[in-house]
Amino acid sequence: MSLFFPVMPLRPDIVEGFARIVRDAGLARLWMGQSLTFDTYHLFAYLAGRGLKVPTGTAVTVMPLRHPYEAAVEARSVALFTGQPMTAGFGPGAVEFVTSLRGSGYRSPLTASREYLSMVRSLVRGEPVELNGEYHSLHGMLPPLPDAPPVDVGVGVLRAGMAKVAGEVADAAITWLTPLPYILDVLAPAMRQGAQEQDRKPPRIVSLVHFGVDRPGRDARRLVLAANDKHLGTRHYTAMLRSAGLKADPQDPAGGADALVESGVFLTGSAQRIAERVIEHLDAGVDEVVLSPGGVLLAHGEQAALADLREVVSALGGSARA
Repeated sequence: MSLFFPVMPLRPDIVEGFARIVRDAGLARLWMGQSLTFDTYHLFAYLAGRGLKVPTGTAVTVMPLRHPYEAAVEARSVALFTGQPMTAGFGPGAVEFVTSLRGSGYRSPLTASREYLSMVRSLVRGEPVELNGEYHSLHGMLPPLPDAPPVDVGVGVLRAGMAKVAGEVADAAITWLTPLPYILDVLAPAMRQGAQEQDRKPPRIVSLVHFGVDRPGRDARRLVLAANDKHLGTRHYTAMLRSAGLKADPQDPAGGADALVESGVFLTGSAQRIAERVIEHLDAGVDEVVLSPGGVLLAHGEQAALADLREVVSALGGSARA
């Protein structure tokens, strides 16, 4: 089990409490997403400087913001700063954002991701890259550092097409608030197919799960919307939910939030019940469950989010399932 720090912070020290839980409970990793305040990789370096040298992951950073070469340098820098393994997760980004950076969107986000991931993966392993791709070109390598902690490369996955790309070139496939049956029945088979075609092992499945302990005065739908109103207003995310059998419409984020709560995709209830659901994911074949208290943090504050995390980690028996 891992933890996700769910916001773009306005001060770096707010991340420290999350890192301490990862360190003290012996959890697998501290994940962060794309940040446009303090850069995500810089936040990990800040934590290392504060003595909080925990394994890390990005879920996910947006490809157009960095050339694959720089992305590999920064991911490996984090591993060197912390002395711990790092999983660098990437995603192509929303069409509008990609267009604002590149002048046009990716005609094929799958091709762009395949090129990007394969380049970064080779670079962090000290392997040469010679590729003139449709979207990315690179001729070079990073100095091999055989004693450096390993850096894995992951990709955000919502649909079967990207899951197949993950199987072809990535070490980890990262899902976001995704129904477990859809992961097992749609995404995992596509990952296995992609891996088989390339004669490699399938990537590990990392499932980012939002949760909130049921407490007086809390509204589960409000918690979902606090952290995911933008996701629930996008076509690509709601299309995934509809494919999984949930009622979701980008014109009705509140209805999508209700569907996530009613279906149990958003974990709520007692800390013990949430812990049981985490174990269900792990027993079903998910390799790493990443708990995000994003709604709680945004609706009720930092200390409430940390309290929820501590209770669920305690219910899981500390590091017993890490």
